[in-house]
Amino acid sequence: MAARAVLQQADISRALTRIAHEILEDNKGTDGLVLLGIPTRGVELADRLAELLTRIAGGDWVCPVGSLDVTMYRDDLGRNPVRSTAPTRMPGGGIDGRRVVLVDDVLYSGRTIRAALDALADHGRPAAVRLAVLVDRGHRELPIRPDFVGKNLPSAATERVNVRLTGTDGVDAVTIEDGERQHEGPPARLRTLSTARGRGEAA
Repeated sequence: MAARAVLQQADISRALTRIAHEILEDNKGTDGLVLLGIPTRGVELADRLAELLTRIAGGDWVCPVGSLDVTMYRDDLGRNPVRSTAPTRMPGGGIDGRRVVLVDDVLYSGRTIRAALDALADHGRPAAVRLAVLVDRGHRELPIRPDFVGKNLPSAATERVNVRLTGTDGVDAVTIEDGERQHEGPPARLRTLSTARGRGEAA
């Protein structure tokens, strides 16, 4: 099936640069800022954003960056028990009292980000949590929205959005193609932030 190109390498670079500036503006500087990428491609995006933030901010500051695996917190784990896990890597100093930006490649139903908030609560209590995604394709099933978006991409549920990044796939590109309906899990019962391990796909 034919895939239609949505973003090329230059488009992705410009989007990440814009997001980096927006993060610094929203945070009013670098104080307390931490990035956490959601595996797989969210980790590479977080690393690239951290490099941009460090360069834009200048001085001696280096943007803290880590990764947050959400596999064991997903509400569809029972249906997909063979999901592979990825390392969770907290930056030095942890996340308590800091402003955490979760980073993912595509925001779809919102269930990945709900799982990420569950996982995050097991590692500390941030002062605030923001969400940055390269692509927001709509079709939300939970009341979750991104704070920083590279591209809003209205799509049909039967279409597939593919994000490829140089470090993972050897090329930077976002394409969309017809395919089976994507779904991040069954319309399971909603759990509130207060009842799910005290704790909102990127994601």
